[in-house]
Amino acid sequence: MKKRPILFRKMLDRTVKVVSVLSAFLGIFFLAWILLEVCLRGISSMNLSFFTQISLDGEKGGIANALVGTLLITLSAVAIGVPAGLLGGVFLAEYGRSSRIGNLIRFCANVMMGMPSIIIGLFVYSIIVSLTGTFSGFAGAISLAIIMLPVVLRTTEDMLSLVPNALREAAMALGTPRWKVTLQIVFRAAKAGLITGVLLATARVSGETAPLLFTSLNSYYWPAEPWWHVWNFFTSPTANLTVTINDYAMSPYKGLNGIAWGASLLITAGVLALNIIARILFREVKK
Repeated sequence: MKKRPILFRKMLDRTVKVVSVLSAFLGIFFLAWILLEVCLRGISSMNLSFFTQISLDGEKGGIANALVGTLLITLSAVAIGVPAGLLGGVFLAEYGRSSRIGNLIRFCANVMMGMPSIIIGLFVYSIIVSLTGTFSGFAGAISLAIIMLPVVLRTTEDMLSLVPNALREAAMALGTPRWKVTLQIVFRAAKAGLITGVLLATARVSGETAPLLFTSLNSYYWPAEPWWHVWNFFTSPTANLTVTINDYAMSPYKGLNGIAWGASLLITAGVLALNIIARILFREVKK
């Protein structure tokens, strides 16, 4: 094989380094630009009424109903998707590591992670909204839980697989049942990684709009009014931040446009905080 001149190899190496650095700075530049634009436009809408009132006149008010609705939908999605993802990850890491059904589940999870969220929204619309005849916050929670499921499942499998087998064997040699080894020893050893997976999955669904357009839709009122009418979450459209941003941003009222920028800043700060926490925990896992 003919060797290339050393000068050519050095020039190629420096060119690749320069292009890589420029590409990194280009990405950082646009990220900083987006964050700066959201902060400058959104900070002016931040006041007490922004967090405590709802907007009905198009000029003033806040997103209190959307905040409550988003919390209800997200917490419900976490309650549905996280346990299922943890159990699936336990099966793949502890029982079905090389089995055919384990490989099938792993393949399906990888496909679901790359599936457009709007497809999941249409799926939930066809099996819940169209059958019940109404949009609901519960349908939105189901769609977000489906998006969270493969992320939690694959992260759980990866984190449990990092735990040394010697730890399992030592516990089982003392007569500890397999389920207790998994829950009380393996889970504790991989605790930081499991929490990281849950946080990343939550951050993944926090900014989703498309599935909620087909499931929970939106509402300009409180999710439950009066508060004890909690079944409204299962039987009526529910306010949420992402669809509220979509509606208010296209509104002809400048007041609603400002509220949309404020809600965008709120979601951006929340997702950024979740990612920073996940990074810190993942760094601890690497140590």
